[in-house]
Amino acid sequence: MAAEAVGEAGRRPQLTTHTAKLPILNKDCSPRTFPMDLEQIAAQLKSEDSKDRMLALASLRDVPAAQAAPLIRQALDDKNLQIRSMAVFALGIKPDEQSFDILINLLKADPDYGIRADAAGALGYLEDPRAFETLVRAFYEDTNWLVRFSAAVSLGNLKDPRAHDVLMQALQSKETVMQQAAIAAVGEIGDLEAVDEILKFAQSEDWLVRQRLAEALGYLPTPKTEPALRYLEKDSQFQVAESARISLTRLHNRKPDRASE
Repeated sequence: MAAEAVGEAGRRPQLTTHTAKLPILNKDCSPRTFPMDLEQIAAQLKSEDSKDRMLALASLRDVPAAQAAPLIRQALDDKNLQIRSMAVFALGIKPDEQSFDILINLLKADPDYGIRADAAGALGYLEDPRAFETLVRAFYEDTNWLVRFSAAVSLGNLKDPRAHDVLMQALQSKETVMQQAAIAAVGEIGDLEAVDEILKFAQSEDWLVRQRLAEALGYLPTPKTEPALRYLEKDSQFQVAESARISLTRLHNRKPDRASE
């Protein structure tokens, strides 16, 4: 694992790995203002200069998905790995009817672990429940922890309660980013049965793990939730304490709504 971590240092994620590319392609955009003509973008995607091709992909942020997706697909086989990575992930932000199958195939079979991880992340943004089985298989069977991390994050995005067992296994990982992903996903899914397990991380040495716990608990109303958040509210790390306060407010705001149901 140590040698692998050194080799992958450039691709080691924070929990927000998937959001890192969002400034390049915005999911919601107006069809009224394009930064350049679509034909010009298509031509630029064929440029010999990788910077031109990268700029062409970036310019698609203001193009509706129906027009952007075919152009994004042109870059899926780019010889530059960074551009390929951008294109794969962009299919999750600017999808069309072909995007799901393309991403599934990339996650299953691409030889590059970074591309598989990007495909897993993009599937999470699609929020298509059909991706559940493939993401679970990737988590259990892929040999690269970055792919497994992306699969865990995306399972949270799908908000499918069937992910419980996978996330409980992810919590056992020695990788703190995997623990962060699993805890965050438990919160997104609203998996109340997992509360006892994630509370074991209240004293984690990694403050980001504690912060993810504080954030997740805001979506997990149980008898143990508020005492745990009161504890995390006193955390020496400001971000953890602030997240706990926000979650406490969220829980308190939920109570009148539930009483009126």
